[in-house]
Amino acid sequence: MAAKTLNLGEFLPYRLSIASNAVSSRIAAEYQSRFGLKIPEWRLMAVLGEGRPLTQRELVAATRMDKVTVNRAAKALADRQLIARQAHEADGRSHHLELTAAGRSLYDAIVPAALASEAKLEAALDAGERAALMAILAKLTSAAEDYGG
Repeated sequence: MAAKTLNLGEFLPYRLSIASNAVSSRIAAEYQSRFGLKIPEWRLMAVLGEGRPLTQRELVAATRMDKVTVNRAAKALADRQLIARQAHEADGRSHHLELTAAGRSLYDAIVPAALASEAKLEAALDAGERAALMAILAKLTSAAEDYGG
């Protein structure tokens, strides 16, 4: 039996990467020009904007970005006084990060732009396709987390 050959155009990890890069680069250009933020910085702000202060370790888990990327993004946001660090009561080596008032104001300005970008992308899908895509992405994320386990 002949070995299966790789068809990159049909290779799921490649197609997911291409789609993600296309969406991210489109949005990155807008966030950089309008708000002066790189995608990792916006991802941290988006997670912090949803609620409670988090440690960098928690941000790594929430964003699925590596520690170095999270650290650089946090430093850039802190340098711009968009996030603040507070000592972690239980772990002296760790800090909680949270949006400052300026960070919250910028977050509140970006959310409508983020939702508008999402709406432009979703215009290519009907409601059933969107629901199916979200379910498929959840399944793929779960499968990737369980992979090799």
